[in-house]
Amino acid sequence: MMTVSSRSFWGGMSQAFLWALLLSVGVIVVYPLLWMALGGFKSNSQIFEQPFALPLQWSFANYLSAWRGVQGYMVSSLLITAVSTVTTVFISAWAAFGLTRTPMPAKPLVTAIVLGGMMLSPTVALVPLVRMLQSLGLYDTHWALIILYTAFRVPFTTFLIRAYMLDLPRDLDEAAMMDGASPGQIFRRIILPLCRPIIMSCIVLHILFAWNEYLFAMIFTNNPSVQTLPVGLTSMMSKQGTDFAQVFAAMTISALPIVIIFFLTQRYFIRGLTEGIGK
Repeated sequence: MMTVSSRSFWGGMSQAFLWALLLSVGVIVVYPLLWMALGGFKSNSQIFEQPFALPLQWSFANYLSAWRGVQGYMVSSLLITAVSTVTTVFISAWAAFGLTRTPMPAKPLVTAIVLGGMMLSPTVALVPLVRMLQSLGLYDTHWALIILYTAFRVPFTTFLIRAYMLDLPRDLDEAAMMDGASPGQIFRRIILPLCRPIIMSCIVLHILFAWNEYLFAMIFTNNPSVQTLPVGLTSMMSKQGTDFAQVFAAMTISALPIVIIFFLTQRYFIRGLTEGIGK
């Protein structure tokens, strides 16, 4: 039989091992970001001679120069990410509401068609999409990326919100209908507030996708005033390929908004993906 002292010993050992593992994972994740951020304060010579040392001089000259180079791309990324996030989440939430809370003929077939969009590879549709956007006069505009990001993310976002809505009690809908609420009012005033965790998760996921997406942004834009940060960073690295300090500073500026957003919303993000109100 295992005594109380031996159980507490092994319990303490497992706890220490868990903390050591989490600390190791944290170092593996954080250290490259920290090394990149510190590289923006160094000179090229120090990066090569002392890559793991602290900067000799804490000057923001590299960051200021990098900001002047990427600020136009930053504005485009902010605009495209914000608009596509709003449109994607709203359309997906409304579609999920229709697929779960309203009667319609052939609902399983409609659900399969909507969710089947997740199986469509974006690379397969590149050529027809280029021709279509050119014929519509939307090629090389912000709207081209907004429409594409929305279209290709709606099926996945609908899948997540629909799975969450299936656990919501239908008694709420029936009570609201007895009080005279319309389907639109039920959606806005009851379902959307209850789906806040999964909606926050979908917002974070879409921001991560739209902010870092490169293929569509490279193919469907040519004008620097329209191009997003990933394309701008690639262009900057080709022009400043030997100025690694400035490149590191630009990469840090690009990653900073995503890191801040994730840390501010991580509680809702994890809760939305792991919890259900019907538990």
